[in-house]
Amino acid sequence: MPSLAEIFAIFFKIGLLTFGGGGVMIAWIQEELVHKKKWLSDTDFLDLYAIAQCTPGIIAINVATMVGYAVHKKSGAATATIAVILPSIIIISLLASVLPNITENEVIRHAFNGIRAAVVAIITNVAVNMLLNNVKDIAGKTIFALSFLLLLLFTLSPVVMVIFGCIAGLSSQKLFSHKKDKT
Repeated sequence: MPSLAEIFAIFFKIGLLTFGGGGVMIAWIQEELVHKKKWLSDTDFLDLYAIAQCTPGIIAINVATMVGYAVHKKSGAATATIAVILPSIIIISLLASVLPNITENEVIRHAFNGIRAAVVAIITNVAVNMLLNNVKDIAGKTIFALSFLLLLLFTLSPVVMVIFGCIAGLSSQKLFSHKKDKT
């Protein structure tokens, strides 16, 4: 089990150095804690991510809280949450006092345009990796395709999609176990 100091250090670094929003932060959390530190499996991380999607609030903070809880229970959840938001609080406080007109700066505006484009690539990479690592059978691929189609056609909340996935997963399990019973 990692120490609280390790949890704090990793999540503070992620909170400090992540630009581009929650998707990028989630990708970095996955890279650090699943692939490098091996504190969680890909499946465990995806399960925590799904739960975090159903929880009200900012997704990146929810994921940090869930991951912190998974590796060190309540104290890990509190540590990860505080560590991931603390850099933003510090940076925003400093920027608000030093650069009140930062968004009017043309150089900053162009930098943010580039950052947004890179963030889309990062989020796409995370999504493709999650798809390849976690959707392996025909039922999962079918549920993915239907979910993707629903999201393209309609504006649906993550909660609705998770409930749909749950129902579809249970239904496919029932269907495939029924077919096995007949053979």
